[in-house]
Amino acid sequence: MDVRCYGAAGEVTGSCFLVSAGGRRILVDCGLIQGRPADERRNREPFPFEPAALDAVVLTHAHIDHSGRLPLLMTRGYDGPVYTHRATVELCAVLLQDAAHLAGKDAEWENRKRERKGLQPVEPLYTVADAQRTQRLFRQLDYDTPREILPGIVLTLRDAGHILGSASAELAITDGERTRRIVFSGDIGHSGAPILRDPAPVPRADLVVMESTYGDRLHRPWEDTWRELGTIIGNAASRKGNILIPAFAVGRTQELLYVFGRHFDAWHLGGWHLYLDSPMAIEATDIYARHEQVHDAPARAWSDRHGSLFRLPNLRISRTGEQSMAINRVRSGAIIIAGSGMCNGGRIRHHLKHNVWRPETQVVIVGYQAAGTVGRALVDGARYIRLWGEAIKVNATIHTVGGLSAHADQAGLLAWYGAIAGRPPVVLVHGEAGPMRELATRLQRDLGARVTQARYGESVTP
Repeated sequence: MDVRCYGAAGEVTGSCFLVSAGGRRILVDCGLIQGRPADERRNREPFPFEPAALDAVVLTHAHIDHSGRLPLLMTRGYDGPVYTHRATVELCAVLLQDAAHLAGKDAEWENRKRERKGLQPVEPLYTVADAQRTQRLFRQLDYDTPREILPGIVLTLRDAGHILGSASAELAITDGERTRRIVFSGDIGHSGAPILRDPAPVPRADLVVMESTYGDRLHRPWEDTWRELGTIIGNAASRKGNILIPAFAVGRTQELLYVFGRHFDAWHLGGWHLYLDSPMAIEATDIYARHEQVHDAPARAWSDRHGSLFRLPNLRISRTGEQSMAINRVRSGAIIIAGSGMCNGGRIRHHLKHNVWRPETQVVIVGYQAAGTVGRALVDGARYIRLWGEAIKVNATIHTVGGLSAHADQAGLLAWYGAIAGRPPVVLVHGEAGPMRELATRLQRDLGARVTQARYGESVTP
């Protein structure tokens, strides 16, 4: 039995782990590699294994860095089941088609340049039709319900508390009279986050493959974050401008709507026009609303009292392009939640074009901003941003609200591992060198764990 890391080894994205046991081959996650153009070109490379030879795939959650190469796996020969939580199946229907749409746009843009150079065109990584066909491979599971996915191999999903449907995956593999358990953490959630339950403990394991994204830092307390957000909204009311909130479609948008409802009176939100301007976020919000069984107790109680988790009396849902463009005629008193979360695509760019040059505008950054994105430029204090080739002056006030991460911090990661009986060996993945190294030190020093930092293609045995 062994595990090989074919993604998220020494980097944050591209989750992909191959388990070989008893003549069976199980892939855990198949995510897109994201980042610089050179990194993303690696998505086109052949898989380091034969897709048709896989017996099963397990998916921890719907985020594209975990699920985004599933259509590619299918087009290259895999035709077996993909086991995941039932909410993840629904989210993947939205996210994979969006990824396919973006892949088509990227290919179209690249081919314009190639045509001018006399080069052959490239095909998109995969198409919307490929993404739709991938849906037939999914098999729905619930948390804490063991399922024999292959003879002698039982899968149990534990609630990871990261996004809706996110799971840590436990594979119990029996060979003769011996059973060994390999646990893949997936992305571990931030305890105390709105809507979702805290990450569930894993009782035991013989090997843990564990994320380390924020292994070197601590998040600020939730109450400090909500206090800051309320203060920003309160102060903005006197400025007679608009508030723009670039937000990720899955997770962050739903948290904001829910928190707005809970603080509706205290933050005087009734005096604002609230807009949700992201077709993907609208679909994801509907999916979140349908899965109350995995919400935490306060969220379920709120929904029972108010009839919906996301009902706000002045919320306007903007589905069409025409509805989105109409928002730009509103000069004052609008709070606009729009994608993309890093301002590198989507409708938020149009709202920035119409508002960021106005000194009365507030831009509230509520998520991680990768280097090279428009969002990162705003956080770093850029005086101008470029949108569609035009340099636009930044006169708006830019706020960066910390503490809203969907990932566990160092303390959360240590607590999650510490709840596993027997202190099993750990393979750290999904982290840059610094955070991974710091978490390894703390696991070894504080909990006596035997820690390996994953290397691409290297075999690890329990």
